Amino acid sequence: MKKRKILLDLLLTFMKIGLFTFGGGYAMISIIENNCVERKKWISHDDMMNITVIAESTPGPIAINCATFVGYQQAGFPGSVIATLGIVVPSFIIIFLISMFLDNFLEIAIIANAFKGIKIAVGILILDAAVTMIKKMQKKVFPRVIMIFSFAAMLLINIFSWNFSSINLMLIAAAISFIVFILNDTSMQKGGAEK
Repeated sequence: MKKRKILLDLLLTFMKIGLFTFGGGYAMISIIENNCVERKKWISHDDMMNITVIAESTPGPIAINCATFVGYQQAGFPGSVIATLGIVVPSFIIIFLISMFLDNFLEIAIIANAFKGIKIAVGILILDAAVTMIKKMQKKVFPRVIMIFSFAAMLLINIFSWNFSSINLMLIAAAISFIVFILNDTSMQKGGAEK
């Protein structure tokens, strides 16, 4: 009975997120965090940050990977399947219906104007997710330096229209973090051996 209840809760929660979120995974992060971390307490803020980073670096959309992780945390494999279906099915149905009945959907004046407003809302949702993650980030110098340099690099890439993928930027940041971790670990081991 309890398992059915959590599965239903996962399904309905992620269907609501999938139904009312525009703009893809980045826009959904804020809503997933609000529902799964703050309201339901299914995962912690640290879990949310970790899964966002992992979901960004693994195949598939961020929101789907986040939903799969949360579902698995709550109800194992069945939970991951239900949460994933919950976030995917509403969008699929909406796009399917639009493609079936409306040939020139975005040419309808009211729809085109609504999407102008939606673009602004999506930007705000993405900004909200970024601000929340920055607030929750460790208060150490190194993560903040990586963040500032990554932000500056992305800003320059966009301003000057350089042909440089954000994936490469993430890989560089990951490599630098890994090297710093190895160097710190090695120096700590040497310090312990000297004692």
